Amino acid sequence: MTKKKMEVEISPLRSLDDFLLVSARFQIPNFKDFEKWGNRVISNLLYYQTNYFVLSIVIFILVGIIHPMKMLCGMLAIGVAFGLFYYLTNARRSATRFKKDHPVISVLIVLGGGYFIVYMLGSVIIFLLGILLPVVVTFIHSSMRLRNVKNKLVNKMEVIGLKRTPMGLFLDAMDLHNRHRPEANASRSTSVPLGFLGPSELHMLKQR
Repeated sequence: MTKKKMEVEISPLRSLDDFLLVSARFQIPNFKDFEKWGNRVISNLLYYQTNYFVLSIVIFILVGIIHPMKMLCGMLAIGVAFGLFYYLTNARRSATRFKKDHPVISVLIVLGGGYFIVYMLGSVIIFLLGILLPVVVTFIHSSMRLRNVKNKLVNKMEVIGLKRTPMGLFLDAMDLHNRHRPEANASRSTSVPLGFLGPSELHMLKQR
């Protein structure tokens, strides 16, 4: 592949009509067919990735507006917890030595940390809600949104290497993109209805 084909590009923001309103078609997935369900989720994650990113930011901001102080305190608590975890992981000898030299202070620190976690638990839950709620909403939408022709074609272009997007790189890193490989191989032997593609996709096909 050439360097130009490997450049990462931001997927366009799909219209609200396509994403959610009139032209959008939804159907409860067949929970017994995990492969088909998974393909639908991955295809929608790739096709609507910019919409999902914007939606996640909006939901996070809305949760922050409803509970501003709890959101801020929860963020602070999570930051402190990660900071302590990082320090203890990378300074085990110093922590062990401090525990032996100052046992009383160590016990007080543990008790203080436990009280801090209990006191901030509500704020931590609100912060985690702001993080996890967008994930849940994204998963529900990607599970129920039926794929259209352009959705499938644009995603196959990414699978065969004509374009790369941040979500595609993430799915590759998580080894979730491989389930599309059989579809990609099949697409090479089929004709592509170019009328469903936008100018950027047509330009890349011409360069293939």
